[in-house]
Amino acid sequence: IATREASHMFVTGPDVVRAVTGEQISAEELGGARIHGRVSGVVHYVAEDESDALEQVRTLLAYLPSSADQEAPRYDYDDAARAADAAAAASVGSLVPASSRQAYDVAEVVAAVVDHGELVQVQEVFAPNVVIGFACFEGRPVGIAANQPLADAGTLDVNASEKLARFVRFCDAFGLPVVTFVDVPGYRPGAEQEHAGIIRRGAKVINAYATATVPLVTVILRKAYGGAYIVMGSKAIGADLNFCWPGAEIAVLGAQGAVGIIHRRDLARVREERGEEAAAAEHERLVAQYADSVINPDKAVAIGEIDAVIAPEATRSVIVDSLAALADKRDARHVPAKKHDNIPL
Repeated sequence: IATREASHMFVTGPDVVRAVTGEQISAEELGGARIHGRVSGVVHYVAEDESDALEQVRTLLAYLPSSADQEAPRYDYDDAARAADAAAAASVGSLVPASSRQAYDVAEVVAAVVDHGELVQVQEVFAPNVVIGFACFEGRPVGIAANQPLADAGTLDVNASEKLARFVRFCDAFGLPVVTFVDVPGYRPGAEQEHAGIIRRGAKVINAYATATVPLVTVILRKAYGGAYIVMGSKAIGADLNFCWPGAEIAVLGAQGAVGIIHRRDLARVREERGEEAAAAEHERLVAQYADSVINPDKAVAIGEIDAVIAPEATRSVIVDSLAALADKRDARHVPAKKHDNIPL
């Protein structure tokens, strides 16, 4: 946690930078709280002043055990709170547009299903295409991970991957279950991401989920495409329970993109023989066919990748029941005598 006006961090200060490289830069521009909170990701919280920083520390510690050897705290949760939270959760479906191309704030979705609508975000302004933070379900603290469609459509990039991976490992270290909300179109494409090591750095998310021993519950809200879905708490990397909303799109690629690749030659032939309008109509027919046969969530249920299709208004109760069922989870994979896994650093 850094205070907005008084905090500076750097390995080499402005004077050294100026002497060695000739670059003119202030302490604030080099390593101020804003830079580390938004650009480098070194800072997890930017506080207004010391009092605000202490309050943020208290809030964070309220979700954590006193040490990794202790159980996380449990809070009183009565029928009045249960009724209020159930009423809020009943309208969660209205927060997510039906069109997969329309953005929404996933933090509002999470707030609608957690206790008292309270989500304490971590690194809120760094890599905003994923949301991470702490919340409770019936008085039990959990870690929350979610794609954020408001930022870069919720795609995963190098910064989002490392932000997500570190948070999942943090939750696992302190025994907090991880609840993941998925709405991801894929990894962010481009030379910049490839050159920045998206393969290596993206693999950290796989490692974090695959080696976690805490309960892992995943809910697909709208779409889950390709490798980005696999790393976001899927059954393939060890999640305990996976659910999706009706109409969720689960596939290697979205229908539009897949048809453009699979039927490229067929569409080109139709365009040449019958014109652009006929090709467009054929494209739409093939998109509908692909969506019905491939990305229908029933297929994912049939092959065991999804445990159930749930109504949006049942999301909170399903998560609560899942966490209760997994409360005594014990994972023996890490009992053999090895110090640690080999995370792709």
